[in-house]
This record gives sequence, structure tokens and C-alpha cells, in this order.
Amino acid sequence: MQLDVFTLVPHAFAWMTEQRPVATVLGGELDLRLYSYRDTTPLRNGQVDDEPYGGGAGMVLRVDVVAAALDAVYGDGGAQPVIALTPKGRQLTQPIVEELAQLPHLTLLSARFEGFDERIVEHLATDAISVGPYVLSNGDLPAMVLVDAIARRLPGALAEGSGELESFSTELGGRLEYPHYTRPAEYRGWRVPDVLLSGDHARIEGWRREQVR
Repeated sequence: MQLDVFTLVPHAFAWMTEQRPVATVLGGELDLRLYSYRDTTPLRNGQVDDEPYGGGAGMVLRVDVVAAALDAVYGDGGAQPVIALTPKGRQLTQPIVEELAQLPHLTLLSARFEGFDERIVEHLATDAISVGPYVLSNGDLPAMVLVDAIARRLPGALAEGSGELESFSTELGGRLEYPHYTRPAEYRGWRVPDVLLSGDHARIEGWRREQVR
């Protein structure tokens, strides 16, 4: 999968390339490319944003800056989905992540401060996604969330079978998985459920199914 991220601070993603699951699939199942809006901006002195029309606080990422960045990378050949990460987008869910992870090529647009000129979302992006009903100062964080969520669904990112019955998976109907326990079996009077210590795998499996919520 080729995953392109357009951002104001490409170096902010550096730590992800050293961590699982991204590091596990990077250079194999995942080709992660990071592009800075400042490298292709048509404005002077690396300017990429401006004050909003009508007044108000904050700065807005300019439509001509994003268009120039996309043109520089794709020219007229960009046919892949382009997702703007904005609180106005549709809510990110695990089914959406799994759908996106099947794509051969995907582009993410991030922004900071007050976000995008609305024309970016309307005309340059093909979709808009929100990671939650709240506002962040750093628009790269939602992009990182999506990169991580997609990377862990790629072949080889996780140990075989480890992602099949996890929270929000289709196998669990989008519900939370069962609770987990490990040693010690008792601590401060807090005991691990007896069924998990029984060695009866059929009972354990039944208990786990009952605990899914």
C-alpha cells in the first residue's frame, strides 16, 4: 500500500517509522511518503496559511497551497482517494479503517490551527474523516492515528491471528473484546477469574464470548 501524507511538519512522523506496527510493514506492505506543504507553496517565504475572511482568530491552510502540493506530486494523474482530516468529517470507525487498508493507494491531508479552507475539503479531497468530536491544535495527530490504524491491518503487521478477535473487529460485531489477566493470580485480594485458571479451554472460550460487550 502506498500511503501519502501531506503535512506542515513531516518530521513529526519520524518516531512512527521506528515503532510497531508501522516499522514492521514499512518498506514492504507499506510505502509511507511524507510531503511538506512548504516545499511546493506558491507563496513567498514558505507561507502556507492566512487569516480567515470575515475575521476571527487563527490561521487557515490555503487552497492554492494544497492544490500546488497535490499537483507537484501527482500532476493530473492522482486518481486515489484523498482524505482531509477534519472534525467535520465522518467519524472514524474500525470498519472504515479495514476498508481503507484494502486500498492500493491513499492520500491524507492534515492541517493545523483553524484547519482547512473549506474549498480544500469540497474540491481537492474526495472524503473527510474525523477521529473524534473534539478539536486538536496539532492536525498531524489525527493523521498519525489513521496511519497507525491502517498499518496494523496490513499483512505481517501483527502476529498471525492476534488481530482477529480484538476490540471493534468485524468478528466481534464491532464490540469490545473480553478482559485480559496475567500473573500474579491474586494481588491485594484481587483474583483472576477461576475459569481462566481451570485449564478447560472450552469453558475459557465460552467465558470470553460472554464477556464481549
